Amino acid sequence: MPLDIVVGAQWGDEGKGRVVDLLSRGADITARYNGGDNAGHTVTIGDCIYKLHLIPSGFIHPGTTGVLGNGMVINPQTLLGEMDMLRQAGVEVAADRLFIADAAALITPAHRLLDTAQEAALRGGQIGTTGRGIGPAYVDKVSRRGMRIGEMLDLASFKDRLDEHLSTIDTELRNRYQHPGLDRKEISRVLIENAATLQPYIRRVGPIVRQALMDDRVVLAEAAQGTLLDLEQGTYPFVTSSCTTAAGVFSGLGIGISPVRHVVGVTKSFQTRVGAGPFPTELTGADAVALRGTGSNPWDEYGTTTGRPRRVGWLDLPLLRYAVEINGVTELFLTKLDVLSGFTEIPICTAYRLNGREVSTMETTADARSLGMVEPIFTSLPGWKEDLRPMRDHNQFPEAARGYVEFIEKACGVPVRWISVGPERNAVVEKAGE
Repeated sequence: MPLDIVVGAQWGDEGKGRVVDLLSRGADITARYNGGDNAGHTVTIGDCIYKLHLIPSGFIHPGTTGVLGNGMVINPQTLLGEMDMLRQAGVEVAADRLFIADAAALITPAHRLLDTAQEAALRGGQIGTTGRGIGPAYVDKVSRRGMRIGEMLDLASFKDRLDEHLSTIDTELRNRYQHPGLDRKEISRVLIENAATLQPYIRRVGPIVRQALMDDRVVLAEAAQGTLLDLEQGTYPFVTSSCTTAAGVFSGLGIGISPVRHVVGVTKSFQTRVGAGPFPTELTGADAVALRGTGSNPWDEYGTTTGRPRRVGWLDLPLLRYAVEINGVTELFLTKLDVLSGFTEIPICTAYRLNGREVSTMETTADARSLGMVEPIFTSLPGWKEDLRPMRDHNQFPEAARGYVEFIEKACGVPVRWISVGPERNAVVEKAGE
């Protein structure tokens, strides 16, 4: 049962899209098991840049089947737009190749408006959501009043359920948030059209994935967001509304506790996050600009989904060790090592000082309040001037770059197997067996 899982080991935006694209070459099924279109995965192939928000990144490979799992929340208009984009780029999108879980939760325009209204009402205490309706859709799911993708298979009853859903949110928007209200007739019309188009793709996906595993076909499961945004294990309350860790794959795809072959933790060579919440190693000034970029390139540190500039800082090893432990990471994929070229010294956070004592793990700071109180303790490592982007062999790296990678391996107790040195599909150095 060859099940591989790719997870983000930070606050998301680690570069999972290109990692899944690389690993999907040997996969039969690539599957998303959590989140919605608040996630954005970018894959660069030649001159083509694919920005995917719902469809698994590995779907671009012609030999793979794509699965959108029941742990997801799905905006049908976003999904249909993504399907059209892929078709225009020459990627086959057919009902025998892309499966949408009937039990996945439905996001409607009403959820999106409610999300925006709720975030605005928080004023100074905003979470920093993307406004994509993710939270309200998950709230409806947990309260057992949510709509599911499978309801689209019966258009008559789907319309009745939509009327009830839109009426409920319309009342809340008007009475609680002084919103002018929804165009319920138009929203319903569009969603019914969407439903008719998506019907051929809707499946009970659990049996499909379970059978593939029993047949020893390779399933690559792709997490959205990152470990530190996990609803249970992340920096609560500045988290997303789903399980972003490796454990979520079983309920998010509807499979049993199967043997897992690899858990690949994806981490940048530095730290980023989008939205509010504590960030112990955050930088401002010239060093922040050097890490973030100016936004002139699509791979600079600006959100794939929101376009917001990401907050940036030095790598935080207590957080990374925590992610390794929580997910059972077996190997790391280190991205954007090339961005660190040019620094004379590279600080790396090895521990925290909290209430007068030194701690080396996030376990004692596993919520936003505690993490916001820590003082990072840094070790400075030597930097390097060489441009890593043309290099395709780890042994070509300057000594300081190899030392930086080895420092991370020793601190986390797992090997760094791959290192990206540029946005291109082939700009990856494999470090297996060292």
